[in-house]
Amino acid sequence: MGMISYGPLFKTMQEKGITSYRLQQMGFNRSTYYSIKTGKSISVNTVAHLCKLLECRVEDVIEYVDED
Repeated sequence: MGMISYGPLFKTMQEKGITSYRLQQMGFNRSTYYSIKTGKSISVNTVAHLCKLLECRVEDVIEYVDED
């Protein structure tokens, strides 16, 4: 079974120079950000919101990792 990784999100944020604090200032919920940091699942709407705020594509936020 595989899993979703948020590694691309943190890489995209770093590349764009956007901190978690800046993301919060842009209107992203802090508790949702901490859920992502701890690997909890998020909704497709949350992924879409991140894509809009970061002006990026879905694959710049999440990726599927095969654990086999």
